[in-house]
Amino acid sequence: MSQKIQLALGQMEAGQTGTIIQILGGRGLIRRLEALGIRPGKKVTKLSSMLFRGPVTLRTNQTQVAIGFGMANKILVEIDTSA
Repeated sequence: MSQKIQLALGQMEAGQTGTIIQILGGRGLIRRLEALGIRPGKKVTKLSSMLFRGPVTLRTNQTQVAIGFGMANKILVEIDTSA
């Protein structure tokens, strides 16, 4: 049995993988993230984040990207945890 957990990308722990389900932002933010390959339906892995609202590093496909803390908290990710 698997349980679905939804978190903002900024709340994920380093090493966790999930699927983007929604981006909570305007057209500008959505367009900017799509240019980086970050869009709903994509699998992402959080690689690291800095303390005190620093950049968040993630991997989507074979690309490693760093985005701001504010952007990361507008990306909802569904994490699949197997029990």
